[in-house]
Amino acid sequence: MANVTVIGAQWGDEGKGKIVDWLASRADVVVRFQGGHNAGHTLVIDGKTYKLSLLPSGIVSGTLSVIGNGVVLDPWALRDEVAKLEGQGVSITDENLAVADNCPLILPLHRDLDGLRETAAGKGKIGTTGRGIGPAYEDKVGRRAIRVCDLAHLDTLEPQLDRLCAHHDALRAGFGQPPVDRAALLEELREIAPFVLKFAQPVWKRLKKVRRAGAKILFEGAQGVLLDVDHGTYPFVTSSNTVSGTAASGSGLGPNSTGYVLGIVKAYTTRVGSGPFPTELEDDIGQRLGERGHEFGTVTGRKRRVGWFDAVLVRQSCAISGVTGIALTKIDVLDGLDRVAICTGYRLRGKVYDYLPSHAADQAECEPIYEEMDGWHESTAGARSYADLPANAIKYIQRIQELIECPVALVSTSPERDDTILMRDPFVD
Repeated sequence: MANVTVIGAQWGDEGKGKIVDWLASRADVVVRFQGGHNAGHTLVIDGKTYKLSLLPSGIVSGTLSVIGNGVVLDPWALRDEVAKLEGQGVSITDENLAVADNCPLILPLHRDLDGLRETAAGKGKIGTTGRGIGPAYEDKVGRRAIRVCDLAHLDTLEPQLDRLCAHHDALRAGFGQPPVDRAALLEELREIAPFVLKFAQPVWKRLKKVRRAGAKILFEGAQGVLLDVDHGTYPFVTSSNTVSGTAASGSGLGPNSTGYVLGIVKAYTTRVGSGPFPTELEDDIGQRLGERGHEFGTVTGRKRRVGWFDAVLVRQSCAISGVTGIALTKIDVLDGLDRVAICTGYRLRGKVYDYLPSHAADQAECEPIYEEMDGWHESTAGARSYADLPANAIKYIQRIQELIECPVALVSTSPERDDTILMRDPFVD
């Protein structure tokens, strides 16, 4: 039986939460390996909705859930999310939740810096969620981060605080802000430490043990490949690597552990925030897709930009991230359209491209080349068998497979967990 790594193959918001939850019922462990609480995963189980940001999607089904070292952890956000889920009847203990003791922490000063930068950037805004994710990753790379394990040694934290505050005080001064209140920060850390430490452990060791015992491990990514700090639409990207290779470094298991790579792909395209979007629709069809698809960010509530399916971008994502097969979500949102379109290439200054150029200016000028197909008026909502899909919906799926050069393993036909068509089993294939 293979392990499975789940990533988003577009700009995030592809429906990873539902797919991971569906797979988690067949896995023994779910591992979140990058990102922070800027991610948003919505699960709908038996009509009940759960919204997750930091917690791995397996937590709702009781599967052992691990927050790996590649995640930047806001401990207060974690406490709030645990309390919210417990209020919905989900039991969360140190038996089903483990947090890597070498996770970097997101602190109040990171949130402050995130907001100050975005406000000052004016037209140069990147469109961050303002939750401190980027500044926390900067401090990790700069070797001045406070980590989960440091919460057990707060009495000897002064040298680390010296390094951290020397950096942040200078930045804050540039924005006309007072220096970090070190005493208040220490007090906040003392207050939250007992909650976080009860889940903290060397998760690499626990994962090694369960893997040797034959456990099926599901690695869960956040955001999408097109937001990867190296391979995405830079600078309009997140602050971490979102590609499948990060599952190894962000969990503490080797690259031979990550198994089948399942790329989650929406049957159309959406994006939140600034940045290039070649197939964006600013017409009635775009409005219709956005309304039918409830395209609002799980975390921020921001309205998502909507466009036709971009086979160029998905093919690029699949190649970069070594995707074995895709899960196609929200096919039901396209129900009732007379015509559907797929982007097969770009035209840029008279030249045709079969990939998205790296420079932001070139990306912004790319004009999509479309292939149109007949739509379908029958409903795909709730279908659980390939045979239940309309003929034109099947043709659409088959054409997507051809264009992205990657097979479809799953088709999701509603937010409900069981409304899923299994075509290839990632845990077996």
